Amino acid sequence: MSALLTSAPSLVPAATTVGNPAINIGIFALFVVVTLAIVIRASRNNRSAAEYYAGGRAFTGRQNGIAIAGDYLSAASFLGIAGAIAINGYDGFLYSIGFLVAWLVALLLVAELLRNVGKYTMADVLSFRLRQRPVRIAAAISTLVVSFFYLLAQMAGAGGLVALLLGIEGAVGQRLVIVVVGILMIFYVIFGGMKGTTWVQIIKAVLLIIGAAIMTFWVLAKFGLSLSNLLGEATATSQEAGGKDLLQPGLQYKNPVDFISLSMALVLGTAGLPHVLMRFYTVPTSREARRSVVWAIWLIGIFYIFTLILGFGAADLVGAAAIKAAPGGVNSAAPLLAFELGGEILLGIISAVAFATILAVVAGLTITASASLSHDIYNTVVKKGTATPEEEVKVARIAALVLGAIAIIGGIFALGQNIAFLVALAFAIAASANLPTILYSLFWKRFNTRGALWSIYGGLISAITLIIFSPVVSGKPIDPLTKKSPSMLQGVDFHWFPLDNPGIISIPLGFVLGYIGTVTSREYNAAKYAEAHARGVRGHSRVLEPHRRRRRHRVRMAGRARRAGLRLRGGRRTVERSASRYLSGGR
Repeated sequence: MSALLTSAPSLVPAATTVGNPAINIGIFALFVVVTLAIVIRASRNNRSAAEYYAGGRAFTGRQNGIAIAGDYLSAASFLGIAGAIAINGYDGFLYSIGFLVAWLVALLLVAELLRNVGKYTMADVLSFRLRQRPVRIAAAISTLVVSFFYLLAQMAGAGGLVALLLGIEGAVGQRLVIVVVGILMIFYVIFGGMKGTTWVQIIKAVLLIIGAAIMTFWVLAKFGLSLSNLLGEATATSQEAGGKDLLQPGLQYKNPVDFISLSMALVLGTAGLPHVLMRFYTVPTSREARRSVVWAIWLIGIFYIFTLILGFGAADLVGAAAIKAAPGGVNSAAPLLAFELGGEILLGIISAVAFATILAVVAGLTITASASLSHDIYNTVVKKGTATPEEEVKVARIAALVLGAIAIIGGIFALGQNIAFLVALAFAIAASANLPTILYSLFWKRFNTRGALWSIYGGLISAITLIIFSPVVSGKPIDPLTKKSPSMLQGVDFHWFPLDNPGIISIPLGFVLGYIGTVTSREYNAAKYAEAHARGVRGHSRVLEPHRRRRRHRVRMAGRARRAGLRLRGGRRTVERSASRYLSGGR
């Protein structure tokens, strides 16, 4: 913390930390108590698999859209992107653009179809017209890998955030923070299920957007409510401190190919994220699923506009040197800006919101991964579909406990990484392994099991391999300010892949392997594709609507006949049809 004190004395009072630890802990504790009460209340009805996995499909499109925004606006969105913009300016804002545009793919191609074809997990869609056992195993493995990378980002963000607020400089203290977050996450999932997790995400989304809005207008007020003045002052401050022009591209992505690779991962990855796809099953109809996405797009888009202002505000009011020197590194930009604007109280509130963000997202990720293990692996593969809903829920809770422990260990190793970039890697894996298989399953009638397996495993293995041997893991030069390499591993260099993000290679490879695997196999089930087409592309409501209209018409006619004094004998259907024919002029 001494580096922060010497580089930015105006940020910190005569203390060893930013803000008042007592206030910060008090606001944290208040949020945790409120959310735990909500989770315990929601857990009373978590007896069936539908209640535990999908919240009983009882949420409206608006509620689910707010929850999607809460699930999607992770620590990467609030802490990572604000920090990336504060340090890299224009290049950092490109994350926001990619994250937002990706929802158009989800809205136009995926949301309604998944809601109609699937039941609880992504594997329900992929295996609907293919061989169940191998496809479900592959989909479960992909779900676990994507969820693990996403969890790394959230846990790393939690460690850096709380270390900043409580003045924890040692590695042991930051690791303890990650352990506490993991325990809370496990409690949310085991007891609250999807219903409790959804309400936590709704509360968190509302608090996050309101908190970001307050900070945004506060920052603009300091610059005469002029965005142009803010951008100009931030750029001037950066250049005076020895930095570069924040409005110019190329500060982070000097290689245009690397930028294209990142853009592909961000735009195509959302439609393949398992924890986002699972949210479409919590609404009763496909229409509500579409409405959910529309609500999510509006909320997410507004929030990313806020992050632009917050990032440049932190660059001017806090400074890049103070941000990098803080315990959380670039992820500390938003909390430091809150302290500069409103002192201890605003810092405590905004940091509690960020902490809520992390808890809500890790809970959503954990329930998705545990549902995949229990529903796809235990019930379908191990028990061959004979497990009772109670057994599934029990296994899901055990899986949540194990996954929580793994996430804690992984988060400890990921401390100090830019969480926005870790999330971008998760997007690359999702776009490479999941999206090709989902699109082929929904739209290509020739698609078969071999194509699905080649696409999932090929995209997954290629993405992970390229990540391991990329500069993200090893080989980046040491930053003269932090005296550390931005790579995950220090002091080693075994990278041979030149790009930070593997999307430009692994995503097309996933589509190509899915095509080659399909055309080299003779498997084809025309009846299953026709059923999937009727359920997915047309939707349940449109398939059944003509029958429902005829039924409603007969009921109305029977009522009119009774009111007219007609005596009609027979069963219910006979009476309705007789009344309909009589009142329509027939006999």
